[in-house]
Amino acid sequence: MRRLVILTSCALLIASAASAAEPSGCDKFKWPIDRERAILRSEPLKLDSGASAAPAATQPVRLVLRPAAEAHLPTPPERSQKSPDTFAGYVRLPAPPAAGTYAISLSAGAWLDAVQDGKSLKTVAFSGATDCEGIRKVVTFTLKAEPLLVQVSGVAADTITLAITPAP
Repeated sequence: MRRLVILTSCALLIASAASAAEPSGCDKFKWPIDRERAILRSEPLKLDSGASAAPAATQPVRLVLRPAAEAHLPTPPERSQKSPDTFAGYVRLPAPPAAGTYAISLSAGAWLDAVQDGKSLKTVAFSGATDCEGIRKVVTFTLKAEPLLVQVSGVAADTITLAITPAP
């Protein structure tokens, strides 16, 4: 009986730690996401991985991904993949209108790399939550007014939608 109590306690601790790491619900993002969520739900520009594109300022991109082993990302992801059974891809985008802090929003869970001048950019801020229809995470980066490479990896599905907006 004592062993069962100990095992149950351990399971509850693990479950609460996991739920603490993954907030649930749209109200659990660190800042309001209404604008990003609305953009991600609008009609996207559909692109295959590896494409170059210039979407309209408020138009999301639906990126068709490849199995991770076949994605041939231009820059190695900053984080190694936990599972080989995931998808990855990239898109080349023109320079933002001006240098500054921009948010890249994703419709699903993924590792995100923003690359300029061949170098992965450091994250300024991050917010994410599960169980929020249409959006899973928002990551902000300081971008130069230069072309941008956006890479995603570790995606469970073969498509993902992303949007780039000035940071809130």
